[in-house]
Amino acid sequence: MSTKSQFIRWFDELSLDDIPTVGGKNASLGEMYQELTAKDIKIPNGFAITADAYRSMLEQANAWEALHDALDGLDPDDVVDLAKRAKRAREIVYAAPLPDDLVEQILNAFSQLQQQYGEDLSVAVRSSATAEDLPTASFAGQQDTFLNIHGGKELLDACKRCFASLFTDRAIHYRIDQGFDHFKVALSIGVMKMVRSDLASSGVMFSLDTESGFKDVVFITGAYGLGENVVQGTVDPDEFYVHKPTFSQGYRTVLRKTLGAKKIKMIYSSGRTREAIKNIVTSETERNQFCLNDSDILTLTDYAIKIEQHYSVKARQDRPMDMEWAKDGIDGQLYIVQARPETVVSQRQGSILEQYILKDKKSPLITGHAVGNKIATGDAHIIKNTEQLKYFKAGEILVADITTPDWEPVMKIAAAIVTNRGGRTCHAAIIARELGIPAVVGCDKATTTINNGQFITLSCAEGDIGKIYEGKLDYEISKTDLSSLARPSTKIMLNLGNPELAFSKSFLPNDGVGLARMEFIITEYIKAHPMALIHPERVEDSVERKQLLDLTQGYDNPESYFIDRLSEGVGTIAAAFYPKPVVVRMSDFKTNEYAALLGGHWFEREEANPMLGFRGASRYIHPDYEEGFALECAAMKRVRESMGLSNVILMIPFCRREMEARRVIQRMADLGLKRGVHGLQIYMMCEIPNNVIQIDAFSKYFDGFSIGSNDLTQLTLGVDRDSEIIAEDFDERDPGVKEMIRLAVEGARRNGKHSGLCGQAPSDYPEMAEYLVKIGIDSMSLNPDTVLATTQQVLAVEEALGRIQH
Repeated sequence: MSTKSQFIRWFDELSLDDIPTVGGKNASLGEMYQELTAKDIKIPNGFAITADAYRSMLEQANAWEALHDALDGLDPDDVVDLAKRAKRAREIVYAAPLPDDLVEQILNAFSQLQQQYGEDLSVAVRSSATAEDLPTASFAGQQDTFLNIHGGKELLDACKRCFASLFTDRAIHYRIDQGFDHFKVALSIGVMKMVRSDLASSGVMFSLDTESGFKDVVFITGAYGLGENVVQGTVDPDEFYVHKPTFSQGYRTVLRKTLGAKKIKMIYSSGRTREAIKNIVTSETERNQFCLNDSDILTLTDYAIKIEQHYSVKARQDRPMDMEWAKDGIDGQLYIVQARPETVVSQRQGSILEQYILKDKKSPLITGHAVGNKIATGDAHIIKNTEQLKYFKAGEILVADITTPDWEPVMKIAAAIVTNRGGRTCHAAIIARELGIPAVVGCDKATTTINNGQFITLSCAEGDIGKIYEGKLDYEISKTDLSSLARPSTKIMLNLGNPELAFSKSFLPNDGVGLARMEFIITEYIKAHPMALIHPERVEDSVERKQLLDLTQGYDNPESYFIDRLSEGVGTIAAAFYPKPVVVRMSDFKTNEYAALLGGHWFEREEANPMLGFRGASRYIHPDYEEGFALECAAMKRVRESMGLSNVILMIPFCRREMEARRVIQRMADLGLKRGVHGLQIYMMCEIPNNVIQIDAFSKYFDGFSIGSNDLTQLTLGVDRDSEIIAEDFDERDPGVKEMIRLAVEGARRNGKHSGLCGQAPSDYPEMAEYLVKIGIDSMSLNPDTVLATTQQVLAVEEALGRIQH
């Protein structure tokens, strides 16, 4: 569409070059409408009312002098004065009449849009400031949006309210913080067709992980109804991740999903009474299922990658993007309704690695979604309404149901933020990232669980789950300059079991993951014994059966629940380090540990010494567990072949005899995991003296060996490592243990196999790391908190030995 109107510009006439005229939001919509609709990205059509219209309106009303009187000399930190002056400024703008020629042009453009979409068209009226959506300042949520606007009269009033919202408290404060002159920033308005997401779902997505800055994923959040609830943080949304590199290779599997509470949804009001939109309670069915199916998630991923690529080419540099999406419940299509540069995580500069490490351990008061990776302490200050904001003191921890943009003057002096509601793309999360402070959002009952004035420790350093503890817990901050840290010849890998830490730990200097423990994922993400999922009829307790049913709700069957959850956990770790190798150990629970899982005690026998009992490889080929092992293999097949994460190497623990090795390898092949097919490598844990003695025989079945120093020490010295009485006799540095390790490394080398060590020893004892380098081990896998120190030590040893570094 086109027009000769002085104050109207259609989306197909706009590009990023038009920010001074129509602001960042409208310029971006025009850019996408012109350039990306041909790439199958759907953008609702609309038009922009230019910033010149705003200026013309105020000039004809002689309003500039009154605005100066209202705002000159403003103290932005005086919340009461700010609110008073902002209210006066809005009144001045709203009172200015729209000039006749502007009214005529708006109504003519609206009529053209009705011709395209129908007489019953409803539109969204969105602000677009001329200084917003810049690469270093988002201005997100500073001005107001008006949804479900019908007819010319409503549209004109919404435009006036939109112009006035340039002077909300939050917008004024934000401009001062960012160094923008109130009178040089103007407001454009975007008028676009409403996507009927009130009948479907909507949300926000990023072309990177918002917490760690990891750039190889698309992160999507969504909930039912109109998108304002997700943006404002009034709802805990569903979350989805897709891995960009494997998606670009043609793999079409969602990496990870997390079900949000989604307690409310925003819909159209009927009858056109006072408000055009309203919130209603979401049905139980909707709360218990994801708001998007896999096909939708993958379509949005395709949109996100194309949008990021386009804007990166325009900027001539990587340009991660922050996008809003909406699904139309009438035509079933997905639309992008906004895209702007991500302005926080992607702006982090330099090669300094900062790590927050919690030293104390205790049970948290409450948990939620972690925002950032820092730790903060302070007095909790519960705020229930804006009247209480003036009592908030610098350094306190803000605790609230939700935050709104009007609270930003107080948020910037808070040590941290806690909210009952919201996901990791809500207002509180966005502002916390901009301010560089930690936040825990979506806690549900923070304002009633935490006492006002209570001293608390807030930790976002333990993964995706943010935790709030009572009292002051000890923590430390380490900073390391990675720019001058060389890589040793010995591969330095990580021990990692928690998928929530994977993206952030991937920034550590590493050669991959030497030990990804399956047990953590099963315990934390699945919670149930696999055999109880396969045979719930053998669970005789009705309460446990109900718990199993609740866990697997929303999945085709209990088996698919186990396969999907395990593959998502392992896949997240594999994606974080892709294409570096990630060695995944198949389950190595002991019988007492398996029995502790939901429904587990119906399937496990009691053993006097589980450490030496029914564990590892022996379970995989035994009738009591072979069906459970089949589920583990199905999950790993999904990770490697459906997700495309072929960097996963599988590892068999506690394999006692050659016969056992042969049978397990054959069982895996029968289950679709054949060694060598699709590049699959299978390692064995070398942790039993017989593994060392018989390493030539075991080499026929495996591609490499990872020495488990914990079990090897236990079995070499005859010390039960769970026994407190003889704990002092458990020492990996014993000459006999070291000789066993040397023989294993030598045997692996003799057979042309990889040798590594993934036990605790090199993490705890620097002299063991030195010994491993000297005997020529290929890799050592360390706990993340010891990687930097051990890497530096290994470099020093290699230099002393005259080895070439790379």
